[in-house]
This record gives sequence, C-alpha cells and structure tokens, in this order.
Amino acid sequence: MRRARTSGAWASVPASWLPGLLLTALMVAFPTQAAPPTADRFDEARERMVRDDIAGGGVTDPRVLESMRLVPRHEFVAASQRPYAYFDMALPIGAAQTISGPFVVAYMTEKLEPQPTDRVLEIGTGSGYQAAVLSPLVGTVYSIEISRMLGEKAARTLARLGYRNVVTKVGDGFQGWAEHAPFDKIIVTCSPENIPQPLVDQLAEGGRMIIPVGERYEQTLVLLSKRNGVMERESLVPSLFVPMTGAAEQGRRVQPDGTKPSLHNSGFEELLPNSDVPAAWYYGRQFGVVEGEDAPEGRRYLRLENAQPGRPAQLWQGFPVDGRAVGRVTFSLDVRGAAIGGGPRPEDFPGMVVRFFNDERSRSVNAQVGPWKENGPWRRVEGTVTVPVWAREAILQVGMLGATGRLDLDNVKVVAIRR
Repeated sequence: MRRARTSGAWASVPASWLPGLLLTALMVAFPTQAAPPTADRFDEARERMVRDDIAGGGVTDPRVLESMRLVPRHEFVAASQRPYAYFDMALPIGAAQTISGPFVVAYMTEKLEPQPTDRVLEIGTGSGYQAAVLSPLVGTVYSIEISRMLGEKAARTLARLGYRNVVTKVGDGFQGWAEHAPFDKIIVTCSPENIPQPLVDQLAEGGRMIIPVGERYEQTLVLLSKRNGVMERESLVPSLFVPMTGAAEQGRRVQPDGTKPSLHNSGFEELLPNSDVPAAWYYGRQFGVVEGEDAPEGRRYLRLENAQPGRPAQLWQGFPVDGRAVGRVTFSLDVRGAAIGGGPRPEDFPGMVVRFFNDERSRSVNAQVGPWKENGPWRRVEGTVTVPVWAREAILQVGMLGATGRLDLDNVKVVAIRR
C-alpha cells in the first residue's frame, strides 16, 4: 500500500463552519446580531488570523504576512459581518459576490512573488481587500470590477483608507486594461472556462499570472509564467470561485445541469498533475490519498485523520441541483473508521453535510448524512436529503466534523429523485 502525502492544514476554525477558501456566499445564514469587536479586539483577531490561519496554513513570505497584519479586513465588509472579519471564511459583499477568505488572499499573493516595482492587474475588485493587501507590496495595482455597485463602493473604501497606488475602474476584466499594459503580475479572482487571451497578451515577459480555470464546479488554481513569449503552466490546487457575471459566464461551453446532479472524481482516482491532490475536490484539511489493493473501487481512496477534537479534517465539492426538478438526493459511499472519537460537542462525529443555495446565494440550508461512529472494515452507507424547491446549487462536505480518529472514504455517489 502506498499512501500519498498528507495535505497541509488550512485555517483552524470550528468544524461546523465552512472554510474561508470557499469563495461562495456560504456565510449568509450566520447570525448578524453579534456586536462588532472593539478596535483592540480587531487588532488581536487580525494577529491571531495571521499566526494561526495564514502562517499556520503554510504562507511564509514575511512581506505578505506583514501586509495581512496591517490591512483592516473589517473595513471591507458590512457592519453586520464584522464580527467574522478575521475568521478564515468568505463573507457576502452584495451582488451575489463574496470577499475572499484571508488564506486564499495570502496564498495567491505569495504565489505572485510581488516586488516593490511591480505593476499588477487585478481582475475582480470585489470589496477591494485583495488590492489593499497588494498595495504596500508593489508599485501600482490596476483593478477592474464588472459590477458597478461593487466597483464604485470598493473605490470609495480604498480611497478612504489611503491606498493611493490602487487604480480602479468598472468594466470587463477579461479584456484587461490595454492602456496600462504590460503588467508584471496579473491576479484573477473569478473563474473563466479558459484563460482569456487579452490577459496573456498583456502579461510582461517574465511575468506571473494566477487564475482559477475550469468548469463551473470543477476548477483548478493555475499559475502561469511567461518565458520567451511562452506561457508555462503549473496547476496548484483545486478551487471553487463564485460564478462570473455577464457574457463570460453565460458563454461557457459546458453549462451545469441542475436536473442531473453528479460528482466528479467520486473515487479519488484522478490526481492533479505532479501532485497527490485529488482533482475536483478542494480546500481539504488533514487528508491524504491512499493507493492500495484494499480500495473498494479502483486503486485509490481518501483518508482523513484528526487528533485534536474540533479541528477540521475534510474535503469539499460543489455541484448543481435544481430544486424545481429534483425533490430529494440520495448519497452513498464506502466508509471505514478506526479509533473514532467524538469532538467537543455530542454531535461531532464523522459524516457528510450538504448545503443548498438559491441562485443568488442569498438563501441556504444544511442537511446531514450520518453520523458514522463505527470502527471496523469497509461498509456501504447512504442517506437521503430533501432538496428545497428554491435550490440551484449545493456544496458537499465529507469529513470528521470535529471528531478524532481516522476515516477512509471511497466511491461517493449522488442519485437524484425527481420531484
């Protein structure tokens, strides 16, 4: 049996919370009545975020870490979301968009290798937070947002906070900003089906671009480097970014079909090139892919392990589901447990959580399959959940959900039951 390398941990937040890298508006159902922290508490929370979530997740560039310490993330979210500003999570900012989680901002910034003289193009201004993090690290940031409401609000926030080297405009970011090209670095925070040619053309020789690319629910964060006019491509990690707005999203060659929900790479057989990371599954914590003859299906299966109660050990995948056509979905998978122990709460045992969203991601609800408390050999488990009629997409989480021990998973299937 050969076990793949175990992925490094992401941020340590309660297992019942959704991870910060999930750039969908997952936090809309969180309560908003909590009182915002004081200025001192914001400083303390930001320091903890950098120490535990960002440095603890693997970001090492000292300049990037310092910028994350200095930028007041709470200023880029609504007052109702400020109590959550320094947890590693995405937060809604309006127009069906989110502010990126802190770790993904730091991770993507580090991969750019920002230099003090760089001219950087950002596609997808959003709240302005990513541009603010880049501001002290580079010469100039040019940032484009397709949503006028978000673009104008971000411009006001950046000006109010004194980020004078950030230049913004409202427009189609995938056309780039030709009058300011070439750019030393390009960062894209929305996912096209393919890499837009204008961005390739506007990247300077020796420059770097980081961009999530792929189908609506199967994306990969890609790093591109231009060498002698040729784009060298490196696949980093699977990812899921919010849908784009406008013609680029509508013109996708492959459109999701919510009447036939399905999962990709359900047996964990396909890995990203030159890595041990399973394709289509993203934002994993404390996981590895195991290769051996004891796999129930194929040659590989997923292994999750956790020794600290409450710490996340999990993987995620998004999929389309249209509640007008699908009334229920049945999930089934092979599981095997060893030394399973509960987490901080009585309900903290391994299982599956499905969160359904409407088309604007302004409404959501959870459903759960499990728990799986048993130790012993492989067994097939299943559970059926109801799909809200307003649902248009879902996020599936499989994991320890705060429990301790080891859980092996394979052959995860979803079957739709017509309404």
